[in-house]
Amino acid sequence: MTPQLERLTVLCKQLNLLHLPTQIAHLGQMAAKRELGYLDFLEQALKDEAMARAERMRRMLTRLAGFPAIKTLDEFDFEFALGVPKALVLELGSLAFVERAENVVLLGPSGVGKTHLAVALGYRATQAGFRTRFITAADLLMQLTTALRRNQLEE
Repeated sequence: MTPQLERLTVLCKQLNLLHLPTQIAHLGQMAAKRELGYLDFLEQALKDEAMARAERMRRMLTRLAGFPAIKTLDEFDFEFALGVPKALVLELGSLAFVERAENVVLLGPSGVGKTHLAVALGYRATQAGFRTRFITAADLLMQLTTALRRNQLEE
């Protein structure tokens, strides 16, 4: 690594630019080949950093959500899950209910896809940048009961 790249790496770390130090040499070579101007180079470097930050955020939100597995709406089998209106599921997939601060409650017998839909909607929300938490009704009830016993429920 050249002394200049070392200095740039230190500056990037000071500015909390985590992705840029790993790409700056490559970006510099690309800029030279394409004969990019300074502002074009800077724009590309900052775009790459922003995209890397967004990806790290999506991964973190997905991890913190506590999904038992990653499921998507594309994987949902509407043929198997009779009685699940496809149009409603696709509308929920738009996440408009999140923007409207509405809740979604999935009810039905065992094995009809409630967990798959909940995880798929939650995963889509994390990919859109929303904080999400997956919890089963049984776990929620247990947490509420424990909080009630400890007199820790807020009014």
